[in-house]
Amino acid sequence: MEVQESKVKSFVTKYRSEKKALISILQDIQEEYNYLPQEALRIVSETLGIPLTDIIGVATFYRAFSLEPRGKHLITVCLGTACHVRGGSKILDEFEKKLNIHAGKTTEDKYFSLETVACLGCCAIGPVVVVDDDYYAQTTIRKVSSILKKYAKKEKKNENN
Repeated sequence: MEVQESKVKSFVTKYRSEKKALISILQDIQEEYNYLPQEALRIVSETLGIPLTDIIGVATFYRAFSLEPRGKHLITVCLGTACHVRGGSKILDEFEKKLNIHAGKTTEDKYFSLETVACLGCCAIGPVVVVDDDYYAQTTIRKVSSILKKYAKKEKKNENN
């Protein structure tokens, strides 16, 4: 996907070119491109007069941002203590096996990205997996395939429309 300078600049002007709006600007770019392309960050740097290294520092500090293209669906597996004790790492292993990727990576077809988190704050219903904004409580290895199929069907349906 090619970065459009006018589009990136529109995100900056949306916030009146204020440096304090950097995170909001990065969120808009992430929403548009599904990650933060280097070229978009360069445009923001030049437009706001913020050194590129400072912008990359902000982008790498927050987990919500990615400097690498993400899949259409983000799968997050909780590995906090409660989820880990209830099999969170085995669930992660199953996702890695089914998707043929490791945590932190994206499938070749760009449908799925797999990430881990130290805690989602849902300890009572763990182990928890989040796909996009959908929470799956008390996830088991057996549920992994059905979770993936649900989102694969969405992609097939979107391709046919």
